[in-house]
Parts: sequence; C-alpha cells; structure tokens
Amino acid sequence: MKKDLEVFKDIRLKANSGLYKYRTKKQIDSLYIWAENEIDKASIYRDFYNIICKLTDFEGSLHNSTSLPSKFRKSLREESYGYFPYPIKWIEGKWRINFDKGNIPLGAEIISINNEKIYDIITNLYKYYTTDGVNTTGKRIGIDISFSKYYRFNYGLKDEFIIEYKTIHSNEIKKTSLSSVAYKDFYKNVNKRYSKPFDYVNHKDWKENETYTYEMANKHTGILTVNDFGLGNEENPKHLKYVSFLDSVFTSLKHHNIKNLIVDVRYNGGGDDPNDLVTYSYLTQRNFQENKRAWISFEKIPLLRYIDFWLPKFLRPLFVGSYNKDFKEEFPLEKNGKFCQDENSADHFVRIPNKNAFTGNIYLLISPRVASAGSLFAAMVNGNKNTTSIGEETMGGYYGHNGHTPLAYKLPKSKIVVYFSVVNLEQDVPKKSNQYYNRGIIPDIEVSQSLADFLIHEDTQLNYVLKLIENKDK
Repeated sequence: MKKDLEVFKDIRLKANSGLYKYRTKKQIDSLYIWAENEIDKASIYRDFYNIICKLTDFEGSLHNSTSLPSKFRKSLREESYGYFPYPIKWIEGKWRINFDKGNIPLGAEIISINNEKIYDIITNLYKYYTTDGVNTTGKRIGIDISFSKYYRFNYGLKDEFIIEYKTIHSNEIKKTSLSSVAYKDFYKNVNKRYSKPFDYVNHKDWKENETYTYEMANKHTGILTVNDFGLGNEENPKHLKYVSFLDSVFTSLKHHNIKNLIVDVRYNGGGDDPNDLVTYSYLTQRNFQENKRAWISFEKIPLLRYIDFWLPKFLRPLFVGSYNKDFKEEFPLEKNGKFCQDENSADHFVRIPNKNAFTGNIYLLISPRVASAGSLFAAMVNGNKNTTSIGEETMGGYYGHNGHTPLAYKLPKSKIVVYFSVVNLEQDVPKKSNQYYNRGIIPDIEVSQSLADFLIHEDTQLNYVLKLIENKDK
C-alpha cells in the first residue's frame, strides 16, 4: 500500500494539471499525510481503495475516477448477499425510498441505517462520485443509483439493515429490519426504480430520436432539448445530421419570430467537440472561444511504465508518439512549468455567431447531471444577458474544469486504475456575482422536483418555466 501510494502521488504531481485547481499545496500535502497515517491502520484491500478514492475526490474534478481491477469487479457482481435492497433519491432536502414494491413505502424519508444518520452515511460515500470543485448536487445524482454498491465499499457486506424512517403521511419515526440482497438483485431493483420514467440516467435509456428534439410549447415559445453532445467530430454523420437539425430549428425560429426559447440540457453529461460550440453559436451574439486559457503539466506523457494500455504492445509506441505530437502542437508555450495553448492552437481560435442565432429570451434548464461539454455549453449560455437559468446546480463548473484528454494509470501492486483528464482549462464566460470558482453553475432561479410531483412523475422545473413565461407575456 505504501509503495502504491508513492506511485499514485508521483502520477498526480507529474501528470495531473488539476491537482491544485481547487486545493492549495498545503491542503493536498495535508491529505497525503492523512493517507500515510491511514495506511498504518489499514488491514484489507478495501481500506486502500477507499484511501485512493478519498485522495482522488479531494482534487475536485468530475473527470477523475478510481476503478477496481476487473477480477475484483467480477467478484462483486457474484456476491450473493450484503447489499441494501432499494434505490434512494434526494427529494426536497431528504433521502427517500425510490421503490414502490418493497417493505418500506415509496417516498419514505430515511432517518438512519444501522444506527448511523443517513446524512453522515451519504457524506462518507461522496468520495466515490467525483464532481467539479466542492459541488455536492452531482454527488447526490451519482449516489442515488449506486447507493448500495457505495455503501458496500465503505461499510463492507451486511447481513441486514436496521432502518429508521418516516412515511410521507406521518411524522412518526418507524423502525424495521431489511435482509440484504445480492449485488445483481439490487441492480434489478434500480432498473425498477419508481423514478425511472422520469430519469434519463444512461444513454441506453434513450431512444435515438430523443438525443435532441425541438417542439413548440405555444405560438411564442419553443423547447430545444439536447440530452447528449456525444455526436462525433466535424466529419461524423451524426454531427452533420445534428448541424442540419440545428439549422432547420433556428431558421424556423427566426422566420416565425419566436420570442422565447427554452433550452433543456438537464440530462446532458457531455460529449464531443464541436457539438457544444456549434449549438452555442446559435444562442449568442458575441464572438467566443472554447477556452480562454488551457494548459497541461508535462511536455511528454510521464511515467509511461504505469500507463494502463488497452492496446497490444506493438501499437503502444505509436499511441504514445501520436499523443505526444498532439500535445506539442496544442500546447507549444512553456510558462513556469506549464505547457499552454497559443493563438494557433485548435481549441483557441475565435468563433462567430451563426447568421440565424436566436435573439429572444432564453430560458436554460439545468440540473446536477450537467457535466463536461454539457456544463461548458451551459456555462456559456448562462453567461448571456438574455438568459435566465432555472433548475439545480450542475456538477460541472462555471469558470472551468479539467477535461478533453483522459489518461489512465495502473498502480503496480493493487492494480487499481486511476483516470483523470489532463487539460486544465478556463472557459470563455463572463464573471457573475452568483457564480463561484469552486462550484457548479448556480441557476438564477433554483427549482427542484417536489415530492408531490415525484409521486406523479410530473416535471416541476419545466412547468415552472412555462408558467414564468406565461406570466411575463401577459
């Protein structure tokens, strides 16, 4: 464990440009001292995994992740007991049962599990789901689907769970015991979660024609929904089809003199350039760049002996050579140990608004699921003077993030694989008093789904926006 901790720290210092993005050197050093002390007390493999997760999460990048070896993951999937049986969901500031076929009523508020307060449990599980800066709304989204797995990682396998809860109709605290279930059975229940008709958590949940849509709410208001920017680069047929779709939509908006446009990106977790930028070109009246500033912390990929290669050995030198060449072209300027973009870098050139760009009122719907290219896009739209943002804080940052190029390293002893994106970038957005450097995008109007709407699968946020527009148009 001590050997792997040394390797892990060396990787972060030499390859991770985001190490000090949200934390000072003193804070990072202090956490490594904590980690060294924890290793002295650790006794099992899971202890070390949890230490690495804590270190990874503390940096504050949604593109950070920590993966167990495939052999270990396979053994988890085969575990026949030990897992909390039901998915849960954060609703109106409380953790509630998100399952209507179990022994605890749907919507019941969880008070404690095995004599530990639910809020303390959730705080202990934050380390497994990384977000930008100190954001926690995004962590809740990650935990609600994977709660039982994360609970097992932190607390181990349990035969039973003693639950204290309140039903939605009573303030009385009730107590019950639940038998644990197998890993596979928990995920069967996740697939049957009550909120699933309202959730778009995985791409596989979407039909092809739901990735992006446009519809008229009324004669003055349109709704553009973009659930994913994973549509390929400039030459990809999916990208070209999307560009044609955008051109058709915004030509129609201009022709019919539509006053209000709702832009819904609540389920957009990112994707490929330039889909986010092309979309923004239809929603702005200013010239813009993808990045104001971007840099990496190395000239050539460091510590190659720990890179987690997925290619056969004869192709690995080509992979490394290609990456290093791209890095040199994109980040040619060295400044104080940082390798930065210049005016010739591909992601740094100035883009202009589309000739059919929308000039009316924009209402941007955001949620904790918005991340990566989705949050870059949402941040730029949110920065427009004609935009009102509604919803919940995103997991992706407003002012910047670490993104673009991912690297994966395997720790030599534990075989744990750590992932992170190496480009530290500053987004082309204006400073706003309600936006914070170490948080997600803060909506102008905070609206979350109510318990009453959860029970009937109603879209609280969209309904709020439509009512807001109706009142303004009177």
